[in-house]
Formats: sequence, C-alpha cells, structure tokens
Amino acid sequence: MVTLEDIKEARKSLKGVVKRTELTHSNTFSNLTENQVYLKMENLQRTGSFKVRGAYNKIANLSQEERTKGVVAASAGNHAQGVALASSSAGIESTIIMPKGAPIAKVKATQGYGAKVILSGTTYDDAHTKEKEYAQRTGATIIPAFNDPYIIAGQGTIGLEILEDLDDIDVIIAPIGGGGLLAGIATAVKEVRSDIEVIGVEAENAASMKESLRAGKPIGIKDANTIADGIAVKCPGSLNYPILEKYLDGLVTVNDEEIAHTILLLLERAKLMVEGAGATALAALLNGKLNFKGKKVGVVLSGGNIDLDMIAAIIDRGMIQAGRRLVFSTHIDDTPGSLQNLLGIIGRSGANIVSVEHDRLNPDISLKEAEVRITLETRDEKHIEKVVGDIIEGGYSVTRVR
Repeated sequence: MVTLEDIKEARKSLKGVVKRTELTHSNTFSNLTENQVYLKMENLQRTGSFKVRGAYNKIANLSQEERTKGVVAASAGNHAQGVALASSSAGIESTIIMPKGAPIAKVKATQGYGAKVILSGTTYDDAHTKEKEYAQRTGATIIPAFNDPYIIAGQGTIGLEILEDLDDIDVIIAPIGGGGLLAGIATAVKEVRSDIEVIGVEAENAASMKESLRAGKPIGIKDANTIADGIAVKCPGSLNYPILEKYLDGLVTVNDEEIAHTILLLLERAKLMVEGAGATALAALLNGKLNFKGKKVGVVLSGGNIDLDMIAAIIDRGMIQAGRRLVFSTHIDDTPGSLQNLLGIIGRSGANIVSVEHDRLNPDISLKEAEVRITLETRDEKHIEKVVGDIIEGGYSVTRVR
C-alpha cells in the first residue's frame, strides 16, 4: 500500500511543476451549511484539475529506458491534459488516445500541452483498447488514470497541503471515481491525524465504490451516466479499494440536479468555474448528506474543465428552478399594436424580456391570430405569479413552457 513517505517523496518530485493551490475560507458556504467551510481549489491547478499531480509523479519515477520510449494514456478529459503537461515538463514524448467524439477544445488543449493525439473508437473503452495495443507495439509506458501507487501518492500531496494550511481541520470531503484522489488524501491525512474524518462523494448514477464496499471487494457496475464525467468510473481501482476500506469514514452520493445546482452556486456566489466531478463534495455538504454542524471542513474542488454548452444549460435550468426565468407562449390578434400591448403589460409587471418569437404561420391557430413565445427574466416564483396574473388579466392566455 502507499505510505505517507511515498506521498512526501511525491511532493519533492512535484516541486516547481505543480501549483500549490489555495485553501480558501468561504463565508457563503459556511453560512449555508453551519460549518466553517474551506475550499481546496484544484480547479485552479495547472491543466484545470488535480490529475497533473499523479501523472507527473508517475512520469518522474520512470526509468531512463522507459523515458526514451515515451508514455501513452487513454483519456477524453483531465487525465489527458495532466499526462500531456507532465510529459512535456519532463522532456518525454507522450501519446494520448481519445475517442473520436472527444470535444475539440479538449483535443486542442491536450495537443497544446505537447502531446500527440490519436482519435480512436467512440468510447473510452475503445480508446483504452487502442492504448494497450499502442503500448505493446511501441514499448511506451501506460500512465493509468488512478490505479497506480505513484498516481495515488501524487494525488495524496493535496492532503499534505490541507494539513499544513489548516492543522485543526475536522473533516475533509473529496469526490471519488476510480479512487486515486481520495486514497491518496486519506493516506496522507490518516497517517498524520487519525482523528480527522475523511469522506468520499460519488455521483448517484456512478456509485461503483458504494457497491464495492457493500460487496467487500471491487466490483463493476453496468452504467456510469452522470454530468460528473470525471468520476464516471464503472469499477474502482484494485489498489485504491483496500486503502479506502481501511481509512474512509463515510461515503455518500449526490444526484445530477444537486451537482448542477452546486456548479451554479459556485459560479454565482464564489465566482468559481467548477466541473461536475469537482462540485460533488460541496454538493453533499449543501444538500444535507452529511450530519454535522460547527466543524472545520475542507472541501476539494477537484477540477474546473467544464464545457461551455454544459455551463449554459446549467445556468438556464438553474434560473428556471429559482423562479428567475419564465418561458411561456400565448396567442395575440394578428393586427398592428397587439404585440406592443402585450409587451407593455409585461414591462409594467417588472419582468425583463430576454427574447420574443412571433409566429404567424402556425397551422393550428386561426388565420387572424399569431403565436408568441416569450422568455422573461424574473426575480423569484412569487414575481412569476404576478407577471402571469397581469398577463391573464390583460386578456391573454398563458401556457408555461419552462
């Protein structure tokens, strides 16, 4: 098993390459949870996630022969960028196998860190198969995403930093997929302060560690479909499992709605962009999955690499759920001034008009009418009720779309 000394050695390897991220107190999340909440901001790490820590530690410990033959990794996200940067920093050639459907931005980012990218297959499993074939053909060393002692030790340096920055911390919460991050943190923390609680958080739809702990051994699950794609792992690592079985004080799950809402809160209240996996630990705390108050809690925001389309969808859905956006349709007379009259009612109600779609060609309505679909910004659900009431009082029907 990985030891505290392994993690201390990893820290020496990472010096000057990996950023020591801040552990920042959050008044907002402290007040919301009745704890003292400190955010470990690995979303601001180089490459945008913690993955570079383990990748560089693994690469730093390669033999000269292995360095000469280069490294290969299969990934469509954070691990790809971590391996690419770690390899170029060490002066080693790297090849990353990514599925053909990988986002262009992530492909370009990986290439930008100095890696050769090969697109193969349509899924991670396809890329993983190609990775093994490539390694056999070229002699390149595979850099695993989580199931490797050097990877675990590299991720464990996060635990050391937290202890140094807040020596009287009570609880540390971190996300878990394959288990490398949490196994490293748990080892670092528990071998220094066994009284500190270490808690893992999985996505509800990818809870492979939960099922493994229940079975008493690492087991796989059929599906891992979640917006927290960074921890969508079907089976935890065989090296990580015994560490977590020994050290973990608790394991909870959060659903995608809870994760999405937390991403939105981090954006709005903390001005931090965090990906799905990175938001899971805080989501558990905010949604009452952990029964403690008045504790000093370290929350690991493990990454910030989120697609802009996903951010847009989360913002849109979050505003609707908070009563800050209303989308509705109605019918108006197809005569001059009718639309202006409707918009005047909306304006006087205090709502802000985001968009208006005017359709005179809908075959399902009268030739003398037009269908209008309007998106509004509102203050809250009570304000929506007032806006809708004013529109109906003005003689119009209201069909809420969202």
